[in-house]
Amino acid sequence: MFSKITLTGVSNAEWLRLRKSGIGGSDAGAICGVNPYSSAMKVFRDKTNDEVEEQDSEAIRIGHDLEEYVAQRFTEATGLRVRRSNYMYRSVENPFMIADIDRLVAGEDAGLECKTASAYNADKWADGNIPLHYIMQCYHYMAVTGKRVWYIAVVILGREFTYRRLEWDDDLIERLISIETDFWNNHVAKGIMPPPDGSKACDEVLEQYFHTAKKASAIALVGFDEKLRRREEILGFISELQAEQKQIEQEVKLFMQDNELASSDSFRVSWKNIDSTKLDTKRIKEERPELYADYGKVSHSRRFEVKAA
Repeated sequence: MFSKITLTGVSNAEWLRLRKSGIGGSDAGAICGVNPYSSAMKVFRDKTNDEVEEQDSEAIRIGHDLEEYVAQRFTEATGLRVRRSNYMYRSVENPFMIADIDRLVAGEDAGLECKTASAYNADKWADGNIPLHYIMQCYHYMAVTGKRVWYIAVVILGREFTYRRLEWDDDLIERLISIETDFWNNHVAKGIMPPPDGSKACDEVLEQYFHTAKKASAIALVGFDEKLRRREEILGFISELQAEQKQIEQEVKLFMQDNELASSDSFRVSWKNIDSTKLDTKRIKEERPELYADYGKVSHSRRFEVKAA
């Protein structure tokens, strides 16, 4: 069972605020740890602050502008008619679960998610595959609406159109609801951050929350010695691998000499001339300190370092 919130006449800012009231389909993959562009901590921050961030990028605009085109291609390919739903759905049983869906499929207990993808990501859709965070998004919509089938259609820009059909899976949906319930009740509702996951998004959230250190403050470092030793081991592995990488690159450069391009059946290598201009800030500071003071911009960040005791 679900309730419906009309989106007719709702502004984009109001819609973004509504999305903060629960876990949406695009959040599901991040909470499950399978979204390469987001993380549970990023979702946590979004749901626990009052900021309403207007998202606008070329990729977002292309996806929005081509949504109707993708829906039309789906109808052409399947013969199934689709219609917009001007509602946000909220689960009655789990009211923190919300769904803002692209299309409903007429005459079938099903919905449709419309996607666009870069040609560079075509391999992620090859051989019937679907990116895992999109799978979680579709099953989240099924969990909220109760619909037994969800289609996902994608236009791979400049390459092809394809679609997939996902059917209700009791075990998967039960597990997804359990993960989202734990995240909402034990993290969002209590204001407790989820554990770090190593993602770039997690780094960004930590910087946003703790962007300034208290001067001369210190605490005892308890329970991290083994992890920091493991960190040192990893850094050693990385250093060795980077040296091996650099050696391979040097060997290729020596082979290419003064040629700009080299290719084989498997690889294409370029070693091109690059011209760039940079301001000599050190000289400006010395010779024109007043100019440096007028245009210099102070940035604030924190540097993380680990040293042996």
